[in-house]
This record gives sequence, C-alpha cells and structure tokens, in this order.
Amino acid sequence: MPDVITLGEPLVEFIDKHKKGSLKTLTEFVGPFPSGAPAIFADAVARLKVSSALIGVIGSDEFGELLLDRLKEDGVDVSHLRVAEGYTTGTAFVTYSPSGSRKFIFHLRHAAAGQLSPDDVDEEFIASAKFLHIMGSALSLSPSSREACYKALKIAVEHGVKVSLDPNVRPELLSIDEIRRICKPVLDEAYLVLPSGEEAMMLTGEKTAEEACRTLIDEGVEIVALKRGARGSIIFTRDRVIDVPAFKVEEVEPTGAGDTYDGAFIVGLVRGWPLEKVGLFANAAGAISVTRIGPINSCPYLHEVEKLMATRET
Repeated sequence: MPDVITLGEPLVEFIDKHKKGSLKTLTEFVGPFPSGAPAIFADAVARLKVSSALIGVIGSDEFGELLLDRLKEDGVDVSHLRVAEGYTTGTAFVTYSPSGSRKFIFHLRHAAAGQLSPDDVDEEFIASAKFLHIMGSALSLSPSSREACYKALKIAVEHGVKVSLDPNVRPELLSIDEIRRICKPVLDEAYLVLPSGEEAMMLTGEKTAEEACRTLIDEGVEIVALKRGARGSIIFTRDRVIDVPAFKVEEVEPTGAGDTYDGAFIVGLVRGWPLEKVGLFANAAGAISVTRIGPINSCPYLHEVEKLMATRET
C-alpha cells in the first residue's frame, strides 16, 4: 500500500511554443505532455523514492495510454486509476504572457477526469496511507470529484492519516469565493497547507501572505509551507518561522513546479527529516522542475535533488 495518496485530474497538456500570451492568436503548441496537478504530485513523490498513488479517471484513448505509461514507468500506483469508456482524456492548453502569468483552457469537467466519483474511493486503500494530499483543482473539477475528495478526507481523518492541502486555485474552473468555500472542509482537518502567497490571502482574507500563513496556523494547521517561487519558501509552525533560501536556476517552463514542491515536501516529512532539510529538499526539487519542459517530464529524480542540495552544503 502506498505511503502517499492523492486524487484528481490526470490530463495531457499542450504548451504555446512561442508564449504569445493569448489563446486567440495563431501559434504553435508542443505536446502532448502528461500532466494534471495530482498526477504531477504523485509522479514527483514516486521519482523521489516514496510510494505514491493516484486516484483518477482517464479516457480509453492514446492520451490516456500516455498518462498510464508515464505514471507506471515512474512507479506510481495506478491500481485506482479508472478508464472511462465513452469519455476522452482531459486536456489543457496553456500560454504565457511576457510577465510570466499563465492562461489555460481546460477540457476537464465533461471529459474523463470530471467523472471521478466517491465510488472510486476505497476506504482500505486510503486508510493505509501516511498522507492524503488534496488539491483545489480536484475540488473545483466537478461536483462528483469534490464529493470523492470529501469521502477520502473523511476516511483519512477517521484512520489518522495526515491530510495536506494545496489550494491550487483555478479561477478558470470556479470563482475564488467558491474555491474558498469548498476548501474549508479540508482546511479544517489539514495537518499541512502548501499555498502561494495569493492563495494564502485568498483563503484567509488577510492582506499579506505572512499574516495569512500565521492565521492558518492559529486556526489549527500544524505546518504551512509558503511557496514563493524564485524567492524560495517560508515554513510556519506554531513555534517557528523558517526562511528557506531558493536555488538559482534558469527557468524554462514553470508549470508543475508547485506540485513538485508539494511532493518533495511530503517526501521529507514521511522520512522524518527536520523541517530545515524538508524545505531545502522541496526548494531544490521545485527549482529543477522549472529547468525543463513538460509538467510530469520535468519532475526530478532523487539523485538530481541530492546533487543540487550538495551545492548548498559545500
């Protein structure tokens, strides 16, 4: 049984080669790349040598086969990845503006990914894990996907499985107010929350990221890992604030870096490392992931992260 389980939307992604900043403009796309925030997370955990599983739904098509092959090859448990006949595998198209902001068009809710349901969640499977990781994108995906997440959450709480949340805000899927509402049941039970600054403020209504993270701690979250991209990360607990420096790398494509950070952070917790090492490990994994193209393809292997961390130690 896997140590870390997540659930949600496996998909394939097409990336605007020329970064036009608009999905209305004639351009060239590269892909398909296996992707989807939960799939990236599960793959990152597996490549870092902790057992992981993805609960989700793919279509009976070549995109689904691409995802299945990638996840299997990297060691992700796909025993609860269902193939839905009559539905196509989820897709996403992404472009970047000159400022680095992203625009997405998703085909998910009415694709296979959106058919995830409570029936896909097995109690014994969830109860066996050490961590259940839930993402805002899976909560936003469809009503049935949300109920699957809530069922998994209930099982995890009943069996003492630690719960982590990445808000992973997707305004393309639901409004921010709605995302705040649907994240609340998970926040109420979360041991670990891994937001960006904007997401932390969105969840709490606070005016700064740091205030928002402290509010989350005051409301019962044990650990908050604030992701700050090129500025590294800050870890908050009730007793400590740990500023973890970034690794300087040349960015090629950032999609999936936050999911990779999440996976690496939880790998460190599963291994029982001190938080300083956990944060540095997660920063290193996230940094490596932005240096190459393709969200899952860019997930680093354990030896790569250890090599980058060694540069900080020398």
